[in-house]
Amino acid sequence: MTNKTRIASNIAGSIVLAFLVLPILAVIPASFDDASYIKLPPDMMSLRWYRVFLADPEWWQALITSFKVALLAATISLLLGTAASLGMQRVSPVTRALITGIVISPLVVPVIMTSIALYYVMRPLGLHGTLLGLALGHTLLALPFVVVNVGISLRGIDPNFLRAAEGLGATPWRAFRTVTLPLILPGLAGGGAFAFVSSFDEVVLSIFLAGVQAKPLPVKMWETIRVEFTPVTAVASSILIAITVLLFAVVKLTTGTRTSRRAEHVS
Repeated sequence: MTNKTRIASNIAGSIVLAFLVLPILAVIPASFDDASYIKLPPDMMSLRWYRVFLADPEWWQALITSFKVALLAATISLLLGTAASLGMQRVSPVTRALITGIVISPLVVPVIMTSIALYYVMRPLGLHGTLLGLALGHTLLALPFVVVNVGISLRGIDPNFLRAAEGLGATPWRAFRTVTLPLILPGLAGGGAFAFVSSFDEVVLSIFLAGVQAKPLPVKMWETIRVEFTPVTAVASSILIAITVLLFAVVKLTTGTRTSRRAEHVS
């Protein structure tokens, strides 16, 4: 690839990225607007709507609920996704492809259809409007991210490492804990981050499964926008963006530091 081609590719990629990201980032300056309605660019900057957000217990409760649901969904997804990925490594390629298709199907099927199905399943079970019901529903959407990320990490492990551990008398659990688990930590971190974020900002499924006692932040934002379109919703959106960026920055920093230490140890 020549320098001109590389430069042109970088410019084209930057334009596409700006087209996708800049409209999302527009909510950040809107959140500092002093007016009672969203206007870009703001005429006057202030923290008025941040104070409104922090002083409203309903917004705080919705934010805390989103954290609880996302943590629970990410935990369940990591447990089930890691187990599924380990099992898929032991089956034939045809069976693995079939299972993979089933696991990632929630990403292909329209979310509205999945939401309606889960609503009719969870309501008779008493899970509608509960934290557990929301977490289980979000797990269905978050599980594919864990399976894909952990599966990639597992395929990168040299089989000789496990054979060496078994040859030295390690039990399957000890081999997993001392060999497999440290090597797939980047996949676990990435899958967990995607699972958390996909749950934290999920709105369609949450609208169907939320209730008075379990109302996550995206549902609260949706209800507020239907009544009034004030910059307080931009504040909530900015908080979602900040949490997402911070989470992936921490994952990137953690996995990068671990990879550097491993390379130093090998060298």
